[in-house]
Amino acid sequence: MTYTAVASESDRLRATLEQMVIVDTDVHVHETPAALAPYCDMPWKVALENISGLRETYLDIPGFSVGGDSTLTAKFPSGHEATRMVHTREEMRQALDELHVNIGILFPDHLLKLPMLPQPEYAAALARAYNAWLIEEWTSRDHRLLGCLVACPQDPEDSVRQIEQYHRDPGIVGVYLPCAGLEPLWGNQKYRPLFEAAEAADLPVLLHAVTVVSPVYPFNNHGYQTELGRHATSHTFSVIANLVDMVTMGVMVRYPRLRIAVTEAGISWMPFLMNRLDKEYLERRREVPYLTERPSHYLERVHIATQPIEEPRQLSDIVKLVELYRGEETTMFASDWPHHDFDHPLKLNQVPFSPEVKRKIFGENALKFFKLDASGRRLTGAEAANAA
Repeated sequence: MTYTAVASESDRLRATLEQMVIVDTDVHVHETPAALAPYCDMPWKVALENISGLRETYLDIPGFSVGGDSTLTAKFPSGHEATRMVHTREEMRQALDELHVNIGILFPDHLLKLPMLPQPEYAAALARAYNAWLIEEWTSRDHRLLGCLVACPQDPEDSVRQIEQYHRDPGIVGVYLPCAGLEPLWGNQKYRPLFEAAEAADLPVLLHAVTVVSPVYPFNNHGYQTELGRHATSHTFSVIANLVDMVTMGVMVRYPRLRIAVTEAGISWMPFLMNRLDKEYLERRREVPYLTERPSHYLERVHIATQPIEEPRQLSDIVKLVELYRGEETTMFASDWPHHDFDHPLKLNQVPFSPEVKRKIFGENALKFFKLDASGRRLTGAEAANAA
């Protein structure tokens, strides 16, 4: 293909992006100890102030977001492209505009590793501080930047109080469930009050993982000798482990109106998980009498964010994968901006989906999932029902 032909195709793809409403379901703000300190309760505010001046490496500040792997992996210095981060909403809005993104769903950076903090009180204080900071500094000042409350797995009851406090805020559209180094998995009974509160508040829950090394399954990945091995498995294995636990422990049955999504794990694992669990269910269904349908029935309710989208030799294979898990209505675009491995919308736009499916994946599915209109406004119950 000639340079002129490539340029022409790029222009065509950009033009189609401008004709769609694009919702990016995985965008990362950069919360620092200094940013959260004014919103943090004592005495943990003092702890944040004490570490505010520490040198930062990629998602690793001692005492704040320890990855557990500092002795095992190379660290990027500050300023390296891999440490790209966004500190202000103005920077974020400009970047998303350049990516043709209309609405961004915000997640944290450092608090991706929240489950690994050993002090429950500290972890809960950080989650509360982040939630207050997110609303005050981000979502309340730009209606196209919407946030997910950070749930603290160390203290589910505190997370329930956070949901009850903020669920009516127009900038809050979900509850983020961190998965890195999580113990126990999200299907455990201890989290039932959290799911009950999210369902009652009509807020979806979204699982999100990050690569760490931890003795906790499935992050006990120290056997890999390369970051390639760890990163290729950590996110996906974590999502699989948690969804298996949630399905087999009946979370979807107990909370039938709870909307669930997973982010930053790609999509290729879902057909495998559906088929594997269905096979096991046929042999062991007496163990889970509360499951009245095959596990794949419940997994079809789970929405999947695309990033990091797989890159097969034939892009048409992506279309087949989505068809295999019947995901035309449940797949949602995500970029993971501004992380070094983010996916530009042009990348997904190259996949030969039909125009109708592209509109769904790039925006319509997310608008329905989060119950939003095209401007980012949360819909009321009646409005959401009419839109559906």
